[in-house]
Amino acid sequence: MRVFRVCCLAIAVSWAGGVAYSEDIPLPEGDIILKVSGAIENTNLGDTVQFDREMLEKIGMVDLVTATPWHDGRISFSGVPLRSLLDFVGSQGETIVAVALNDYEVEIPVSDAFDTEVILALTMNGEVMSVRDKGPVFVIYPYDSSEKLNSQTYFSRSAWQVAHLIIR
Repeated sequence: MRVFRVCCLAIAVSWAGGVAYSEDIPLPEGDIILKVSGAIENTNLGDTVQFDREMLEKIGMVDLVTATPWHDGRISFSGVPLRSLLDFVGSQGETIVAVALNDYEVEIPVSDAFDTEVILALTMNGEVMSVRDKGPVFVIYPYDSSEKLNSQTYFSRSAWQVAHLIIR
């Protein structure tokens, strides 16, 4: 875990030109698609970090191909590893409350970010996800990578249309 934190700090340093503290994380220039608050060290607006799509993409994107219970066949998603986002904001909590645009809430253990390859998907099959397509942010696990992840426990943690993450 320590090696990963150094890696993410390097991303923050190269992106912001210094350690990612409130004065170093820029304000979003585009539409805000995700807000992170709660037990975090790094902010850009008050006690939150607000991200537009470009800011999230700069943290680093990965691809994940998996079957889901909501789609036919295997789907290709691209997004930010949840652990990268948590490291970027300086997460200090043990639980993430993902809040959707319709105020639906689900709790995700922070340990999922480090024990699985869960991502905050921004694209599906190469297309930016609209609200109609469960976007702009969709919590996706590699469901078909293990029997454990291909279960109702992880399906229920997979919130879509996520607008806010609260770290507790």
